Amino acid sequence: MSDNAAASAQPLVLNIQYTKDLSFEVPNAPAIFAQLRTQPHVNINLDVQVRRIEEEHTVFEVTLAVHAEGTVAPSKANGGTEEKPMVVFIAELAYSGIFTLNGIPENQQEPILLVECPRLLFPFARNILADVTRDGGIPPVLLGPIDFVGLWQQRRAQASAMPIAHA
Repeated sequence: MSDNAAASAQPLVLNIQYTKDLSFEVPNAPAIFAQLRTQPHVNINLDVQVRRIEEEHTVFEVTLAVHAEGTVAPSKANGGTEEKPMVVFIAELAYSGIFTLNGIPENQQEPILLVECPRLLFPFARNILADVTRDGGIPPVLLGPIDFVGLWQQRRAQASAMPIAHA
């Protein structure tokens, strides 16, 4: 069996994966490095985005979109009277993969695209985020395991809770 025939027989094929967008900034550098005494508090927002890229085929771009922002409490030693935390870093990553679904019924594609595909991409996105924060002079941000099934179920619950407009 040729490689093409073997690939087409698999129900889920990851054709390519890539960094679609990457942004990292330390807006208060270099002063923040003198003030950074503790690990920053890191707020993570993660989203899974799916876009069909070939209408006649079941080929999709799946993107893990991660926004990470690290903050620390304002320093009292420098006369910091502000209540708002100081931003240490902002990292944004869109890590994507092109997936082909072969022979999967349409009613079964959503969980594959929103659960299985992100699971395959996640370790690579996690490493990129850890490397870029470490290379930026910040302690590396290590994302913990993500419950993609829970995220998918939450997304479905929100979609079903939306009121339907009647014309």
